Amino acid sequence: MHRKKIQLVLGTESNISVGWQKKDEKRSAAGEIKFGTNSFGASAHYTHRFSSKSHGRIAGRVGSTALDFEIGGGRRISEFSTVRMLYNIGIQGVTWKFELNRAGQKLVIPVLLSTDFNALFVTGAFAIPSTLYFLLQTYVVKPYYLRREKQKTLEKMDSLSTQLTEARQAAKKSQRLLEPVSNRKKNKQQESDGLVITKALYGNHKKVKESSQLSEIDDNVASQVLDVTIPLNFLVTEAGQLKLHEGIKKSGIMGFYDPCPGDPKLLLVEYIFHGRQYKVMADDYGALSIPQDIHEI
Repeated sequence: MHRKKIQLVLGTESNISVGWQKKDEKRSAAGEIKFGTNSFGASAHYTHRFSSKSHGRIAGRVGSTALDFEIGGGRRISEFSTVRMLYNIGIQGVTWKFELNRAGQKLVIPVLLSTDFNALFVTGAFAIPSTLYFLLQTYVVKPYYLRREKQKTLEKMDSLSTQLTEARQAAKKSQRLLEPVSNRKKNKQQESDGLVITKALYGNHKKVKESSQLSEIDDNVASQVLDVTIPLNFLVTEAGQLKLHEGIKKSGIMGFYDPCPGDPKLLLVEYIFHGRQYKVMADDYGALSIPQDIHEI
């Protein structure tokens, strides 16, 4: 995003200002030049986002009433709160500024360190807190957040594993309810040499393709692939057809569930029709209509 601004103010202190602003995902910058009847000034600042939680900032002002340079950084400590420490050197002296931004409100605490510009003091006032921040960030804050994120990930994985186990059990229970009717339909289709689903697998796209070459589902992929032969035979009509409409997620079909949330999924169907063998694959939201001659092996 790139913006430019020109502003004219008329009155006892008339002035004209020209400004610009540029912002993207990682950085933002802005600047302004102002000329008035009794004053002039220019300012600019640049902010770089090191991550979603931390950023650095450089700013400067020069003019008839101001001359200062500012550098510092900040970190988001919660969803609505950000803290920032800035080092400022200007005509008023050397200052530390501590800022707290929370839900649109800002609290600024300036600490004037000195009005003298002793080179050693100016350097120390910048170097000491910067070094302290680096050490705390490297050896305390970052390891703490990494441990916390790891713990959250483990808890999330445990929770997801429990949910998947429950969903798999529910799908198996549904399949047991469908099985008697599914078998009757299957036997009826076999008697008329109609449509019989011999193998149907649903789950992780890659794992389903790998399992299509095997007679049985490998233990290594069993948690990511579900045998759905029973529910698909249940859905075969008396006319010997099976249709799954486009745009409907297949995990919502009775006897199905989503074994790998967030991953691309695939449905593999092998079937017999009029004594000939067929094979077809369909994406999770893709349409499926069988039998079709193009599926013949």
